Amino acid sequence: MWKDHLCIVMAIEHYNPLGQIRSLGEAGVKPVYIAIKGRAKIASVSKYISKCHYVDTVEEGYDILMKEYGSVAAETGKKPFLFSSDDKGVGFLDLHYDELKDKFTFFNAGKQGRINEFMDKHNILELAKKHGLNVLENRVCKRGEIPEGLEYPVITKSISPNVGGWKSDVHICHSEKELEEAYKSIEAPTVLVQKYIEKQNEYCMEGFSANKGNDVLIAIVNTYNYLLPDYYSPYMTVKNMTNDYIKNALKGMFAEIGFEGVFEVEFLIDQDGTYYFGEINFRNSTWSYAATKAGMPLPVLWAQTQEQGFMDQNADKEFEPFTAMVEPIDYAKRVKTGKIDLAEWMKDFKEAKCGYYYSPDDLEPWRVCVNNWNNLG
Repeated sequence: MWKDHLCIVMAIEHYNPLGQIRSLGEAGVKPVYIAIKGRAKIASVSKYISKCHYVDTVEEGYDILMKEYGSVAAETGKKPFLFSSDDKGVGFLDLHYDELKDKFTFFNAGKQGRINEFMDKHNILELAKKHGLNVLENRVCKRGEIPEGLEYPVITKSISPNVGGWKSDVHICHSEKELEEAYKSIEAPTVLVQKYIEKQNEYCMEGFSANKGNDVLIAIVNTYNYLLPDYYSPYMTVKNMTNDYIKNALKGMFAEIGFEGVFEVEFLIDQDGTYYFGEINFRNSTWSYAATKAGMPLPVLWAQTQEQGFMDQNADKEFEPFTAMVEPIDYAKRVKTGKIDLAEWMKDFKEAKCGYYYSPDDLEPWRVCVNNWNNLG
C-alpha cells in the first residue's frame, strides 16, 4: 500500500507545497519536508510534517535527499515517494533521473532530461499542435532579434522557466520599438515571442498522470473571477472538467511524453471563445489543493495509482462548483486598490471553500501568513 512508503516533499517554501503537505496529511500520511528557503516559513510550520530539513538551495536539498533517504529503498524494499512543487526542483530531479530512478518514485518522463525537453515552450507548443490544440502564433528568437511576420501586440517569455528571469522576462509589446526596449531587460538568451490576445479568461486544469502517462485524471478546472493583465488572478471558481476534446488531446500528449506526476495545464480563452493552449507545468501547482477540497487529492491519487499500477474507476468525482482564494494576494489586488471594501472581501473569504493559506485544521501557516501579510501580498 502506498501509505507504507516514506513520503518526501522537496520544494521552495511557499503555499504551493503547503497544499501538497496538507493533502498528504489529511490522508493520514505525514511527509518529510526538505524546505528550500523562500519568503517566509509557511509550509514548514504545518502540523502534518513529520520532519523538516531547512536548506538554502535545490542543490543542498538534493544532497540531504540522497544522504538521508537514498538508501531507504534498498533497506526496506519500498521506494519513497518524492513530490515536487516548483519548476527548478522538478527540472533538477529530471536531470538526475538515472541516479534517482532506483531509489525514489518521483515525477518523471522515463528518461533523463525528458521533462526539461518539454519545459521548453516551443517544444510543448509544437506537441500541442500535433495533438490538435489551438496555439497562438509564435517565434523563437535570440535575445534582441526582431521576429518577422508576427502581428503586434506580442508577449515575450523565457524559452524555459529555468532559464533567464522567468516572470521578469515577460513583457507585452505593442510595437517593434517596445520589443526592442523590452529586450534591454530580458535575461534569457532565447525568447519565445508570441502573439498577445486580450483574454476573456484563463482555463487552468489540475490533475495527474501515472503509469508512463497512460492513466490521466484531470480533476478540476479553475477560471478566474476577475482578470489581471500580466498576473494570475488569486480568486477563482473551481469546477469539473467537461471539455472532452481538450481532455482527450491532453491525454494523448501525456502518453507521448510518458509523464508520471502531478501537473497543471494552462489555456487562454479568447474574446470569441477560442481556447488556446499555453503550457504544462510538470509539477504540483498552487491551485492543486482545490482538487483536494473537491474530493480528489492529487498527490494521494498519483501515489496510489503508481503503486497499484492502475487508476481506480471512481477516482474522478463530480462536485458542485466552489470558490478558492489566495488570501493575502487577493486582499492586495482588490481591497488595497479600492476595487472592493473590507466587508465585501470578508464575505468572499468566508464563502470560499478553499483557502490556500487558511485551514481551520492546520492554523500555524495562517498565523505566519497574517504576520507576513504585506510581504506575501
